[in-house]
Parts: sequence; structure tokens; C-alpha cells
Amino acid sequence: MLSEYDVIIVGGGGSGLAAAARALEFGARVLVLEKQPQLGGTTGMAIGSFTANGTSLQQAAGISDNADDHETDAGQFATPEIESHSNNELRRFFLGQTAETLEWLRGMSLYFHGPNPEPPNRVPRMHNIVPNAKAYIAAFQSQILKYKGTIVCDAPVVELVSEGQRVTGVVAQIEGERKTINAKRGVVLAAGDYANAPEIIGRFKGDQFTSIEGVNPKACGDGHLLAENVGAQLLNMDITYGPELRFVPPPGDPFEQFLPTSGFLAKVMGRLVPLLPQALINCRIKRLLLTWQHPENSLFDDGAILINTEGQRFCNETDSPEREIAISEQPGKAAYILLDERIAAHYSAWPHFISTAPKIAYAYVDDYLKLRPDVSIAGTLEEIAQQRNLNVADLREAVAQFNEYAAGHQTDPFGRTADTNTLTGKRWVLLGPAKAYFTTTEGGVAINESLQALNENGSPIPGLYAIGCNGMGGQVLWGHGLHIAWAITSGRLVGELLGANADTEMSGKRD
Repeated sequence: MLSEYDVIIVGGGGSGLAAAARALEFGARVLVLEKQPQLGGTTGMAIGSFTANGTSLQQAAGISDNADDHETDAGQFATPEIESHSNNELRRFFLGQTAETLEWLRGMSLYFHGPNPEPPNRVPRMHNIVPNAKAYIAAFQSQILKYKGTIVCDAPVVELVSEGQRVTGVVAQIEGERKTINAKRGVVLAAGDYANAPEIIGRFKGDQFTSIEGVNPKACGDGHLLAENVGAQLLNMDITYGPELRFVPPPGDPFEQFLPTSGFLAKVMGRLVPLLPQALINCRIKRLLLTWQHPENSLFDDGAILINTEGQRFCNETDSPEREIAISEQPGKAAYILLDERIAAHYSAWPHFISTAPKIAYAYVDDYLKLRPDVSIAGTLEEIAQQRNLNVADLREAVAQFNEYAAGHQTDPFGRTADTNTLTGKRWVLLGPAKAYFTTTEGGVAINESLQALNENGSPIPGLYAIGCNGMGGQVLWGHGLHIAWAITSGRLVGELLGANADTEMSGKRD
């Protein structure tokens, strides 16, 4: 490993690897430093949707689309209050680059199925990678190795090095030693979000949320803190996707994790997917739905209750985010959703589904029973309790208490109202376990369209760039596939900028 590179990238997830691959294609000397023992980050855990407009796949499907329409539709996913904080100008700039990014990816022999619809997008824009997001990581790693880039894992960056106002390198902990490495053109922060950083969550969002975990347990906000320590401005740090209730994945990886993500077999699969019946594609997506998707809130509106691992009810199930806070305070931070015979029958056919990828696949009770061996079904509460090692007396008491309230004999001790159906019957289903998670965080470093980190005065910090979740720049990116599209697009753009011209960073203008 050298003591100086043209570009140092902090983080080996989707954005960082994209930046490395693109900078190397332009001839830069690149070092990727990854804190974890393996590459991938949150991108490597995802399904892998890439939402874009004006793509060749849209055109092949006869779909006319543009970035202005996409920007308008992207603003309809979040609530008006959250959307009011979005940097729409930067988001429009990003969306105008997505088609080019998708073609770059396809040029690496990555294959996409779609585009698929996702309301309120007015046209199908969701391009699903085959077979999953690990394909991005494999393709980028292959490119980096092809162009002789350097990747070092187990190498956390603990400090940014500055000379005057300019960031000139990093200090990384490598093999037990602190090593200073210089960056001739720039340091790129690509270290992921802070969904599992209770100190950061508590500081910006409130102490009541600090016990809630992130979907990615390794998303600790390291890049945000590094940037802040050299004077970067942080935006929207209180905006998070979640907390929300999500099913805990069953033991072992789903089938899709074993599918090839590179090489000849991946190419064959990519060519076959467009020829497969839509029902088969939907079946694959349904399997992923059952892995760790969130259950619909309507379950609780229709009478389902939450039970902790001891068989006790503990919250108003219809009140979020207080519901998620309460779950995070239970034993094991976990809970189960109890359905009686009436509710289970109700959620067995359209339009009453437990989880969904909108307009693509829908999962009902029978799907969970078939594809999740950890879901329990029984004819009595006693049998359900035995299957899950719940306290039988506590489970009986929880149901009896709810039924007294639903029958109008007393108020609900946890504050529920409007339930009129008691829980009864000879078919009980227990879904879960489920936990409260932060899925993604929207807060990040303020940036310009050259991906330069900005200080509190809005001026670029020379030598420092932020991309992906580190460099959100005030954007709100809710909806499937926007975070991955931003991660890879911002990585591609900063790679082009730093790879093409060593002097570009000084001017703050992209060639």
C-alpha cells in the first residue's frame, strides 16, 4: 500500500465502490478503506431496486419519461412536512443523471428487470437488479481489481488530515497501527448512514429513539462525524425513514442470496429474466417480501395485537412511532403479531395483504405460512403459546383484556379506541418476530453539484467530497430505489470529476 493516492475513498459500500470504479476508469490511483471485514455496506443488504427516468429500458417498453416529472413525483412519497425540508434543486440534478448511471451499470454486464411501477410515480421507473444488490458490489469490485485499485478492509478511518483549510488525507487504523495516507486530489466520504448510531439519533432526533436499532447494524455514522469534525455542515439529521415495524429475517439467507451475481451464470440469468412469466418474477419478489418487509398498519386497524416474547400485550398498536419505541423496550426488542380466525381470513386475499411491493407482489397469510417456517398457526391460544415458548397465562390474559375493551365493557389500558371485534375462533396465527428499525437516514453533509462538502457558510471544503448517505445534501429520497440510485450516481459523478482532472476540485466545477 502506498502512502499517497490520487483519491482516497472512505467506505466500501455501493457509493464508495462506484466512485472507485469510475475514478479508476479515468486513470486515477485509488484507495478504498472499509471499516468492516468485507465490502458491501447497506447496499449489499438490499433488494437492489434502481429508480430512474428516461432509461433505455423505459424506451424499449414504450414509456416516455423525464427528470422534471420524476422530481415532481419523488416529492409525493414523504409527508408534506418532511418534504418541505428537501433540497429539490439537488434532487432534480441527481434524477437527471440516473439514466446515464444505469447505462454505465449495464455496460458492466449487470442486468435489470423492469421498469416496474411504484405509485405515486406516474410511469414505471423501478429497475430491479438480477438477482439482488450483491451484484453491484461484485461488479464494482471486479472493475476496481481490473484497473489495479487498492482495497483495504478492517481499516477504519479515524481522522481527516488537513493543511490549512484543505483536507489532504486520512488517518486509518490498519493492522493495529495508525497510518497517515495522503490524497492528492481528494478524500471522498462514502461511509453510509447513521441508522444504528444511538448517540447521533439521540442528539438530533431525541433520546426516546436511542434504543431502536438500524436495519444495518454497522451503520454508525462514521462519515458524518468525520465531516463534522472538519467543519462540514450537516442537514436534515432529524429526518429518518422509520422507526417502522419490520419482520426479523428467518435463520439463513433466502434463496436469492445464493444466486450468482457475476460471471457466466449471472449473464445467463440476466438474459432469461425478461423471458420469464411475470407470475414467476412476482413469486421471486414475494420471497423477498417475506424476509424482512414491514407489515401493513391496517392489520392493527382491523384488530390485530402485539405480544412480547413473554406473551404480554404492552402498547397501543395503532399509535406510531410510540408503538416502535415500546417494542424497542421489550425483552429482546422483539414482538409478535397475533391474528385470530377472523383477521387471518381477512388477510388471505386481495385487497387485504400483510406486506407488499406495490403493484408487483402481495403477501398474504398463507404465503407466510408456506415460506416462513418460523410463523406459528394453531387451533388454540395454548398451542400458539407452546410453539413460541410464551407464557400461556399471560397470553390468555392479554387476549381477555383486549376482548373486554372490544366488547365495550372497559376502556383499553393502552389507549386503543374504535375496536368492536373480539379476538376469537379456532385458527390463530402468530407472525414474527418483528422489531422496530430505522431503515435509512436522510441527514447528511451539505454538498454542491460537484459533490464537494460545504461548511456552515456554504463554501466548499477543499479536498473533501461526500456521496451516498454521507452526502445527502438535504435531499429527501423516499420510495424504493432512490437511495441506491443516488449512492451509485453520486459515486459515478465524483469518480468522473476526480478521475478526469486533478485541478477540477479547486474550481468546484465539473468538466
